[in-house]
Amino acid sequence: MIKIDRVVIVEGKYDKIRLTPILDAVIIETDGFGIFKDKAKQKLIRRLAETKGLLILTDSDSAGFRIRSFIGGSVPPDRVAHAYIPDIFGKERRKESPSKEGKLGVEGVPDEVLVKALENAGVTCTQTQSRGRQVTVTDLYEDGISGGTDSRSKRQALLKKFDLPERLSTSSLVKMINIFMTYDEYKTAVNEIAQTAGQKGV
Repeated sequence: MIKIDRVVIVEGKYDKIRLTPILDAVIIETDGFGIFKDKAKQKLIRRLAETKGLLILTDSDSAGFRIRSFIGGSVPPDRVAHAYIPDIFGKERRKESPSKEGKLGVEGVPDEVLVKALENAGVTCTQTQSRGRQVTVTDLYEDGISGGTDSRSKRQALLKKFDLPERLSTSSLVKMINIFMTYDEYKTAVNEIAQTAGQKGV
């Protein structure tokens, strides 16, 4: 796998599925043009750019470049890198017909093409400093943030405290926690939420 310390931005879930076996990185989907209206995700991406830096890898068609331009224009230039796949004409396996422009997207190009695009972007094989103990999905369960009777309210309180989007999946929440805070900061927040909940229950 190729380790990248920047957060990788792709268009959709099939791009993320395609890259997951290749990259050791946090991968965020824009949901295509959905990013244009999703203020919460825009804010999250700006925070990720500031904290980790971004690597944008979108399709080589006009839609991909619109999304790339939108995100690239919303963050400081020194916090974003761009990886470009070449124009390769064809059809993805899961689709009945080629795209409007007939080009393969990120999900359809061979591994060697993706690796070359990443190498050309100059961000492959970078190393990150260990921040110590990482928060896990098990921690969220044991701390009542997921899988419990009061988990929803505790989860919402945690998301609000750290200004994170409400619709994050549990796995995505774990990734964001480990980017934006240390394990000790997370535990402090969980304890504060538990104390607040206890005071309300009195």
